[in-house]
Amino acid sequence: MSAAQGRSQASSHRSPQGEGTSVSAPHGQRVPEAFFLATDNGSRYCLYHRPSDERPVRRPVLYLHPFAEELNTTRRVVARQARALAASGHPVLQIDLYGCGDSEGVFADATWATWLSDARLACDWLTQRNDRAPWLWGCRSGALLSCALMASLPASLAHTPDLLWWQPVHSGAIQLQQFLRLGLAQQWTRSDRSSEPAASQRPNAGAPVEIAGYSLSQPLAKDLTSARLAPSARSPGGKLIWVDVTQQANPVPSSRALELKRTWEAAGWDVAHSTVKAPAFWQTVGLEEAPELMQVTLDALAASETDAA
Repeated sequence: MSAAQGRSQASSHRSPQGEGTSVSAPHGQRVPEAFFLATDNGSRYCLYHRPSDERPVRRPVLYLHPFAEELNTTRRVVARQARALAASGHPVLQIDLYGCGDSEGVFADATWATWLSDARLACDWLTQRNDRAPWLWGCRSGALLSCALMASLPASLAHTPDLLWWQPVHSGAIQLQQFLRLGLAQQWTRSDRSSEPAASQRPNAGAPVEIAGYSLSQPLAKDLTSARLAPSARSPGGKLIWVDVTQQANPVPSSRALELKRTWEAAGWDVAHSTVKAPAFWQTVGLEEAPELMQVTLDALAASETDAA
């Protein structure tokens, strides 16, 4: 049973005919290649954006999507950024993790370990196809998964991935808290005001949490709570491009972001942090645009490749 069969969390990848992609490519740019990546427990839906033959090929980029409904709310902006990256020479792989989007499985059965395994498999596929370690592009909780992936990689690797974050959630506990607040809001707006336990209390009691059509299991909630936006002691360091979003007219980084930036720098990472004015596109399904976010990302990647040359 696919995630799409379990609830309306199916992705907007597919065309109305159910084949290929619904996104048309700009002139001179290839249409993304849709395929299923085989795993030990089903297949994962992927989109592979290949650069045009006219552009020099740059480092590949692996996209790790955010949690639950944020996968859908970020689709539009992420799709535009993926196409822009491919147009600038970066091969981009998007993968729907287990129980998410068009991949096999149901969200209720998802575990952090399974998602980590999916990310590692996608990273290996992209590395082998391009013969270069990719950038790990994590959006929101996807940044947490990128940290877990870095910690799981063999220390003997000659080349390790670098990191690209969009509005990273600073910890899994924060992500879980934000998700459970949706359940509390639903509970208070129900007309029956039933006496069942509050959503924020149920994971610890072992019962799944049903929120906005997603069934969150106790094991996933527990593992998510343990996830940290922290560098791995096994990693030799690398490059981190970190872009936060604010609606303020004069964007400034938060004190917590600056604190985490110093932690990563102390661990040997070269951190380029930016805060840009853009909508909180992960919060609502709409026609949000984030041109400043996209351009800062492209510029930061181009500057990083120039420094490495």
